[in-house]
Amino acid sequence: MPPAVVDEDSEIGRRYIAAMQLAGRYSYAGREWVIERVRQIIGGGVTDMVHNHHNYAWRETHDGRDLWVVRKGATPAFPGQRGFVGGSMGDDAVILEGVDGPQARASLYPTIHGAGRLFGRKEAKRRFTKAQMDAWLQQRGVLLLGVDLDESPMAYRRLPDVLAHHAASVKLLHTLRPFAVAMAGEGEFDPFRD
Repeated sequence: MPPAVVDEDSEIGRRYIAAMQLAGRYSYAGREWVIERVRQIIGGGVTDMVHNHHNYAWRETHDGRDLWVVRKGATPAFPGQRGFVGGSMGDDAVILEGVDGPQARASLYPTIHGAGRLFGRKEAKRRFTKAQMDAWLQQRGVLLLGVDLDESPMAYRRLPDVLAHHAASVKLLHTLRPFAVAMAGEGEFDPFRD
């Protein structure tokens, strides 16, 4: 099926853009609610927040041209713009910052939003055992609450390897090491899992 193109000035185009922007604001609100909820649970303070969307379209100017830039599986990383990139639930995550350079400019300043999967959800459930996943997490000192094998860390690429391919467009600012992961478990209702 060929890609669909919609005129941004048509009724359907305006509705699509409005719905996408509403979804973006909803995402921000959801992340801020989670941050506040976790802050309350652990009794901590929020010293900094990094927001970034992925699988989203932005209106941007590049080389004097106004463009709609769709970053499927990616997020913007303009020079000085910070972003959060997660690995698997058993790996480090990072806060990074976009840098300028020919490669970054030519690709419209994107970066990844995660390490990326090696195996799809069904293949991960078929390929790995709970014992393997538990051993992986125990070796890294990560406490796991909930989750199924479809999110097994072994189903994902290693984030440092992926980031090495983006060294010309981003610089690492902070590395975040997980100590606990809480996800919806097998007995919990989650309409987005099959």
